[in-house]
Amino acid sequence: MGLDLINGIPAHVLFVHAVVVLVPLTALALILCAGLPSVMRRFGLALPALALVSLISVPLTTNAGEWLERHVNRSALVRQHTGLGDELLPWVIGLFLVVMGVWWSYRQAGRRTVGAGGSTGGVATPLRIAAAALSLIVGVGAGVQVYRIGDSGAKAAWQNGYSATANPGRR
Repeated sequence: MGLDLINGIPAHVLFVHAVVVLVPLTALALILCAGLPSVMRRFGLALPALALVSLISVPLTTNAGEWLERHVNRSALVRQHTGLGDELLPWVIGLFLVVMGVWWSYRQAGRRTVGAGGSTGGVATPLRIAAAALSLIVGVGAGVQVYRIGDSGAKAAWQNGYSATANPGRR
């Protein structure tokens, strides 16, 4: 038994907001941190913490969505949305793993340069380039997947659920 309803509202409808904000934010932070050591220096432990919260939010939202799926009329749009939703977790796991790799390598490089009496300039250039490229791939992939899921969810929820013209009796 999970969190299905919160104050009478399906939990999925509330949890999805966390995923829509946190996953792209984590992706953007990762791309910036992987490419710019000065940004990584400022983020510090916040980057892996953000990635962990993003990772936790996805199965929580998916589980709440599975409950909601059993309580709405099944349609092709709902099936498309749930199929796309099931594809997000691998992207976010990848995002988390790349975040941890970038964060760990930055910390290791900082320790080596401090131990050698140098400045904490960050990770060596070839490794930073590889990390930035991998971060870009995983970050953009996760962001695009969040967009695709959100778009299909909005269509499933709102298709034929409103009028394009305003109701003249309402103000």
